[in-house]
This record gives sequence, structure tokens and C-alpha cells, in this order.
Amino acid sequence: MEIKAEMVANVWKVLVTEGTTVQADEELAILESMKMEIPVVAETGGVITRLAVAEGDTVNEGDLIAVVSAE
Repeated sequence: MEIKAEMVANVWKVLVTEGTTVQADEELAILESMKMEIPVVAETGGVITRLAVAEGDTVNEGDLIAVVSAE
């Protein structure tokens, strides 16, 4: 499952790495936009098979943040 940005924002913090096993609703990263912190969460549990952002990156609406594959 692809996790995509819902708005233009800066990647403030990345909380996982590729290969990390995550649960549904677990935070993967925190975005910052207009001084607000927006958590990015896994919609389903699985393994992070691709992490497409790093701290300090800027993302646009629809940009890929991560891919979570079912275990």
C-alpha cells in the first residue's frame, strides 16, 4: 500500500526505516505545514518496503512517502 502526502509540507521527522514492521495506525513520519505537525500513519500493518522521503524534504500533495507491504 502506498502512503502519500495529503498536502504540501516539510518532512520534519521520519520515524521508521526500510524493513521496519509497522502496525495499522502507527506513525511513520511527521510533516510540518504552517507550524502544525501532521502525523503520517500506516493504514494497514506490514513491512516498510520503500521509504521515499528524508527529514528536511518538501513533499507536494500526492507525493509518495512510503510503501507498506503486507507481512
